[in-house]
Amino acid sequence: MRYRILGDDIQLVEILLEPGDVVQSETGSMAYMDADVHMETTTGGGLLKGLKRMLAGESFFVTHFANRTSRPLLVAFAAAYPGKIIPLDLRAVGGAFLAQRASFLVATADVDISIAFTRRLGAGLFGGEGFILQRFDGAGQVFFNAGGTIVEKDLAAGQELRVDTGCIVGFAPSVTYDIQFVKGFKNILFGGEGLFLAILRGPGKVYLQSLPLARLADRILSAARHTGRGGGGETRGMAGLGGEIVKGIISGS
Repeated sequence: MRYRILGDDIQLVEILLEPGDVVQSETGSMAYMDADVHMETTTGGGLLKGLKRMLAGESFFVTHFANRTSRPLLVAFAAAYPGKIIPLDLRAVGGAFLAQRASFLVATADVDISIAFTRRLGAGLFGGEGFILQRFDGAGQVFFNAGGTIVEKDLAAGQELRVDTGCIVGFAPSVTYDIQFVKGFKNILFGGEGLFLAILRGPGKVYLQSLPLARLADRILSAARHTGRGGGGETRGMAGLGGEIVKGIISGS
C-alpha cells in the first residue's frame, strides 16, 4: 500500500487505493477523498462485531472505502487530536498487535479487529486502560492515533520497562503486561504519577506516547477551573474555550 503522512503535530494520512483496494476506518475520521471512492458504513461483520468494537472504545459502525474503478484513487484520514499517526505493517510484528482503546484510525480490509482482555486482574483494575484492549490480526497495514511524541521500543527477552499507564499505545502479544504499586510513601503522596506503573516485559515491540489525550484534557480543564476563580477575563475565556475544545474532541472520539 502506498501512503504518506502529512503534518507535524496534527497529522493526517493519505492512502492511494489501487483498483480493487478497500480500507476500513473508524467512523468520522475521513478528511477528504476522490469523487469516485465508494463509501459504505456497516457493522463490519454483524451485531457481535459492532458490540465488540464498542467494548474496545470504538464506534458500533465501521466505514469501508473501496476503489471500484480501473485507476488509483486517493482517500485521507485525519487524527482526532494533537500527536502522531503510527503506521504498522502487521507482518513485521508477527501478524498481531494489541493497542489501547480508541487508538484505531484506519486499516486495510484484510485486518481483523477484535478485543483482547488483559491477562492479570491487577492490570485490568488499575492499569489505566481497563480489562479490554484492541487486537489486530492479519497481514495488512494499520494506522494508529497517538498523543504527543512517539517512542518505539524493541524489548529483548526478559527486558522490563516501567511506564505511566496512560503512555502505552500498544505492544506485540509476546510482551507481558502487568502493574505494580509505586514504591515510597513520598512518591505516592507527592510524586503526581498516580499509585501504579505499568510493567512491560519483552520480547517484542512497544509503542509509547508522551501526551495521552486524557492527560491533555485534564490539564486544560484544570486550567479552565483555576482561571475561572479569578484573573483576567481574556485568560478565562481562552481557558474556557480550550476546555470546550477538548470536551468536544473526547465526545466525538
